[in-house]
Amino acid sequence: MSAVTSLAALQDKYQIASQEYQKLQLELSAVVEARQRLDAQFQENELVKKEFASLSPNNTVYKMIGPVLVPQDQTEAKSNVDKRLEFIKSDIKRVEAQLKDLGDQSEKKKLELVDAQTSIQQLQQESSAGGAQ
Repeated sequence: MSAVTSLAALQDKYQIASQEYQKLQLELSAVVEARQRLDAQFQENELVKKEFASLSPNNTVYKMIGPVLVPQDQTEAKSNVDKRLEFIKSDIKRVEAQLKDLGDQSEKKKLELVDAQTSIQQLQQESSAGGAQ
């Protein structure tokens, strides 16, 4: 009876680890999406910065506020874009750290699942071999 109890305990452990692994995969997916959004924002702001570099001092820069375009000081606009780029870079670093952490956690959980599955298979083989005798 102890083999049956051990098997049930291992199966419960496997089930819990499997649910935790799935949860980690969902979190990882959400963080990857966040990283992709940050990349898109970064590229967009880099493009704006390049466009600003080609402007002459007498060009007018406009900022959209709601449905209205309002003239904005060129140096202020450039400064805002630079600040936004720095903010996005720091967010990318934070998200990269999150990705690494979740990847490590996910890998550990996957190894735990493989170990539990191997133990279950060994116990099942032992119990079927013992029952055949």
